Amino acid sequence: MVVEAEMGRSTKTVNDVLKFGEGVVIEFEREAGEPVELLVNGTLIARGEVVEIEGNYGVRITEIMKAL
Repeated sequence: MVVEAEMGRSTKTVNDVLKFGEGVVIEFEREAGEPVELLVNGTLIARGEVVEIEGNYGVRITEIMKAL
């Protein structure tokens, strides 16, 4: 099962990606407190918000979708 939480998107060229190394930082437009959607195998199952805990990011679930 694949679980996804999209934190943001960034456009990079293949050349830029090939230059990535350990410790590279890719900036996204989302910050702590902003909404995200949680998907399992491409299906929306919940909504939440970005949280930061001791320097790590996670998702706090705020709404669970009803079963179809």
